[in-house]
Amino acid sequence: MNNAELVVVGTFPNKIEAEMAQGALKAADVKSIVSADDAGGMEPPLWTAGVRLLVRAEDAAQAGRILGRSK
Repeated sequence: MNNAELVVVGTFPNKIEAEMAQGALKAADVKSIVSADDAGGMEPPLWTAGVRLLVRAEDAAQAGRILGRSK
């Protein structure tokens, strides 16, 4: 996703749920990135804002439909 504008299509309470949603996007050929501020998993207590799932801006509407977050 070089030089692409990324947008958040979901925020999840943990990486497992974010990765499950990422799997649904992958099955539909939508590339995504899971982002958590936890020092690469080494410091889970640093995480406070949820685990974000990001996609390219042009894929946001499709990703929202796949995840059931938009119409």
